[in-house]
Amino acid sequence: MKKEDLRIVFMGTPDFAVESLKALVENNYNIVGVITAPDKPAGRGYKLQPSAVKEYALSKGLHILQPENLKNEVFLTELKQLEADIQVVVAFRMLPETVWNMPPKGTFNLHASLLPQYRGAAPINWAIINGEKETGVTTFFLKHEIDTGEIIFQEKIVIEDNDNAETIYDKLMILGSQLVLKTIDAVINGDIQSQPQSFFIKNENDLKLAPKIFKETGEINWNKPAREIHNLVRGLSPYPAAWTEFEVNGEKLNFKIFETKINNEKHQQSPGEIITDNKTTLQVAVQDGFIEILDIQLSGKKRMKIKDFLNGFSFLLFPTLSIREGSNCD
Repeated sequence: MKKEDLRIVFMGTPDFAVESLKALVENNYNIVGVITAPDKPAGRGYKLQPSAVKEYALSKGLHILQPENLKNEVFLTELKQLEADIQVVVAFRMLPETVWNMPPKGTFNLHASLLPQYRGAAPINWAIINGEKETGVTTFFLKHEIDTGEIIFQEKIVIEDNDNAETIYDKLMILGSQLVLKTIDAVINGDIQSQPQSFFIKNENDLKLAPKIFKETGEINWNKPAREIHNLVRGLSPYPAAWTEFEVNGEKLNFKIFETKINNEKHQQSPGEIITDNKTTLQVAVQDGFIEILDIQLSGKKRMKIKDFLNGFSFLLFPTLSIREGSNCD
């Protein structure tokens, strides 16, 4: 089969999906339809805003469908009329069987983890939060249970010490687009050899999941070890961001923390105690050292580097702080 003969329907919504759609378009694959989320109100005026995928599809003159309900008969009829041979899903919502089982060559999904590890909505975040040293992308055929279908291909990357959710997102977005092309080429050449995920599972108890991130997920517990806190910050930066509360003049203030550094210096301070020179450094004591805060945002204010923040905000206002010169970090 020639690649221009393979009829592809693409499904996706955010920027992460755009890169895969762009790769298909720029390499002259036959995209007969794009399915994306309905426009949503955003901004001060709550004007309807298209998804990133829709914006790109419009710029390329692609046929677009935006169903509210994926089981709607009108949508299903329109989808069937596209006569897709295969459907590609990247960062979209859960599909009913009537949709994913429609094309003769099936529907495959790009997932931002090394399945079967980190099934779920937030695989990038949880891989970093859990301190993993590597992650990757997987293409797999859809089936009834979410993220459990047969694996087609995988590609790995190393999670560097300075990576956060944003940098890994960007890396996997590019890597994933190439894996989508590799998967489509395998379909065209007829050499798909998918494997059940059970082949990769030695013990079900070893599986780590990636559930949706909620506000409480990001609350920093200063009684935790430094590495766990540091990984939580990395795994939620820049969005939705780890957060904490400090008390000033009897008022609890909420802070988002975007970047930290570990200082393993031994000390006698209580966990959660702040140490600052009120000029350039701010550290918080934890059980096995200090967490140096490098990038912070006070609720209602803009995000700032700590030196700039301390230039306009004094932690000396805190009535219960132990203040000393900030020590050098490793």
